[in-house]
Amino acid sequence: MIRINLLAVDRERARRKLTFQAGQKITIGCSLILLLAALAIGWRFLAIARNSRLLDDQIAAAQVETTRLHTIIAQVQQFEQRRAQLQQRVALIEQLRREQTGPVHILDQISRALPPMLWLTELKESATGGEVTIEGRSTTITGVSDFVANLEGSGYFKRSIEIVSSTTETIPQAPGELVRFTLKAQFQQPGQPAAATPATAAGAPAAAVRRSGG
Repeated sequence: MIRINLLAVDRERARRKLTFQAGQKITIGCSLILLLAALAIGWRFLAIARNSRLLDDQIAAAQVETTRLHTIIAQVQQFEQRRAQLQQRVALIEQLRREQTGPVHILDQISRALPPMLWLTELKESATGGEVTIEGRSTTITGVSDFVANLEGSGYFKRSIEIVSSTTETIPQAPGELVRFTLKAQFQQPGQPAAATPATAAGAPAAAVRRSGG
C-alpha cells in the first residue's frame, strides 16, 4: 500500500504562492516607484521648461527695453549737445549785446546832454573802449559848462570830465565868437562808483578857456 503525503505538497504550494505574491508586490511597488519617479521627473522637466520659456520672454522683453532705452539715451545726448550749443550761442549773443550797448549808450547820452547852440564836430572812442574824446563848438562858454554838467549828471560818465582844451575864435557872423573845445570822458555803466575830484565841472571850463583874437 502506497501513502502520499499531501500535506507536504500543500505546504510547498502555499510557500510558492506566497513567494510569488511577494514577488508581485515587490514588482508592483518598484513599478509604482518608477512611475512616481517618472511623473516627478516629467513634472520637474515641464516646470523647468516653463520657467525657461518665461525667462526667455523676460530676456527678450529686457532686450527690447534696452534697445528702447539706448535710443532714448542717444536722443538725450543729442538734446544735451544741442542745448550746450544753444547756450554757447546765447552767451555769445549776450556778450555781443553787452559790447554793443556801450556805443549805443554813449551816443544816446551825449545827444541827450547837448545844450542849445552847441554841436559836435568829432567823437572818438579809444581802442580799449570806455574813454571818449569829444570835440565841438559852442556859441557860449556857459554852453560848454552845461554840456559837461549834463554828461556827469547822466550817470554814464565818471566824474570829473577832463577839458583838454577850450579856445575862442572870432567869426564874422553873429554871435561873433565861437568856443572850440575838446573833452575827454570815461564811460561807465550806471551804478559804478564815480571818481571824486575837488574841482567842479561848471568852474573847469571857465578856468581853462584861453581867448584868442580880439
